[in-house]
Amino acid sequence: MEQRLSALEYPGSEKGESKMAKMETKSFNSPEEVRQFEKGKVELVTVGGAIGRGLFQPGWRWSKHVKPIAKTTSCEAPHFQYQVSGTMHVVMDDGTEKDLKAGDVVLLPSGHDAWVVGNEPVVVVDFQGMADYAKAPKSSK
Repeated sequence: MEQRLSALEYPGSEKGESKMAKMETKSFNSPEEVRQFEKGKVELVTVGGAIGRGLFQPGWRWSKHVKPIAKTTSCEAPHFQYQVSGTMHVVMDDGTEKDLKAGDVVLLPSGHDAWVVGNEPVVVVDFQGMADYAKAPKSSK
């Protein structure tokens, strides 16, 4: 007997009520939002949440190029990402260090600095931490 899943329950639906899941597609060829900063940019699309493609040029470093925008001591965005190209060195606030390379799938908690190693640009696709990345914090009145 074949069992087929035809519906998903979404947050906000009545208990026991399910809504049909719909296919969603977006393309980084026409992102919904682009945030540019020196030596890099983040392109965002929304498919079940914000997904970002980060492009970082040689010489880019979070603490030099994004920290002035974020106004935090270290990067507070948690990342769940796939690294498409290049090498990025990450140093966690606790001192843990690692080089991330093309093909790596990375779960990176908040509290880190990172920079491009070498002459090849780094491209990552991030499924978690780009919604507020390189976005100036809202000022409190």
